[in-house]
Amino acid sequence: MLVCLISPDYKTVEQTISSFYLCFGTIDVKLTNSINYFAKLIGMHPHPQENHDVVFLLILSGCEKDKGGDFLGTPSGNNNNNNNYDSWLIPKSEVFDGGPGKDGIPALEEPQFIAASSANYLEEDDLVIGYVNGDDIRAYPHAILDWHEIINDEVGNIKLAVTYCPLTGTGIGWSRKFEGTTTTFGVSGLLYNSNLIPYDRNSGSNWSQMRLDCVNGDFIGSEIGTHTLVETTWKIWKKMYPDTKVVSSNTGHGRPYGTYPYGNYRTNDNYLIFPISNRDQRLQNKDRVHGIVADGNSKVYPLSLFGSIVTVIMDGFQGRNYVVVGNGLDNFAVSFNADPGDGTVLTFSAVQDKYPIVMTDNEGNMWDVFGKALSGPREGSQLNHARSFMGYWFSFAAFYPLVLIYND
Repeated sequence: MLVCLISPDYKTVEQTISSFYLCFGTIDVKLTNSINYFAKLIGMHPHPQENHDVVFLLILSGCEKDKGGDFLGTPSGNNNNNNNYDSWLIPKSEVFDGGPGKDGIPALEEPQFIAASSANYLEEDDLVIGYVNGDDIRAYPHAILDWHEIINDEVGNIKLAVTYCPLTGTGIGWSRKFEGTTTTFGVSGLLYNSNLIPYDRNSGSNWSQMRLDCVNGDFIGSEIGTHTLVETTWKIWKKMYPDTKVVSSNTGHGRPYGTYPYGNYRTNDNYLIFPISNRDQRLQNKDRVHGIVADGNSKVYPLSLFGSIVTVIMDGFQGRNYVVVGNGLDNFAVSFNADPGDGTVLTFSAVQDKYPIVMTDNEGNMWDVFGKALSGPREGSQLNHARSFMGYWFSFAAFYPLVLIYND
């Protein structure tokens, strides 16, 4: 028997049914009929209308075997599905079991890709996470990542794991190469500050996505290597890189791609599913920000700062000089170390209407959204990427209580 909470924030029966895929990986007619039955009892409409302000418990028996610990999010210190190491870098009492259990949300391995023109499951304003290695251009849509959270891929010579946490809105490119070996990452089923804890399949160690380090296991205290990703809309990504490939919805898993599994979570600032250790009201919880992480602290740049044109911000943080470039209307922001490493001081300015080029400098170099010089005296050179990523404001405040806000 499993007791599941159905939130009032699921405004339709369809959204409620979608949420069960996260727990069970599949859903049968009996379960669907049960949800519809209870929905009728409490007045939940079958179509996109406002439902009554209710919360109810649905008791399911005879369903697929429970894959995880306590679905309602009890601290997971004794979760038998994970390794038995007792030492954690984070408070063990604040590590929660998200419900589906270890690998209950299945990471993708060696995904299939299709041409952009064949991606009929995507809308123009859907968010995607893009990666480029030479002529190999790939997009990893939120519509897929909402249901899988990790995609293990190989792009040329790069062993890449695209990690994405729907609850914190954070997409980060991780290196799958560590201490001379190559691994893949899976979804542990655990959460800290509402954020994904991946585990590496070689050692079983647990890693914190937003801390960018191992918090439990053989590699505790080790930092993860990262790769630059660009998050933007499908429309803008195709404008930047028309020859892009995109992950196919033919993943081998039965998921309703294109249906968001968390109700109105993305837009409801009062809706947090799991506890967080620190709250900060300087911004709204779900405001999307670009955050730089350095030396145990963070500085964020609200996406709204960048307005409706490409905007460049030259800024300092933790003794380093950064260039942050973004466009609020086109839904992206990225950052790089502004010092090229040869003692030269570069001054950057924005370039409009030339995607993927987004900025130039005082030497006349033209830089793309991944920090690569496409023309000029430094053609072919690469700016060092900052350890940075997009996410919801509340998550940066939870992980980094001393977080700075640009222009605050």
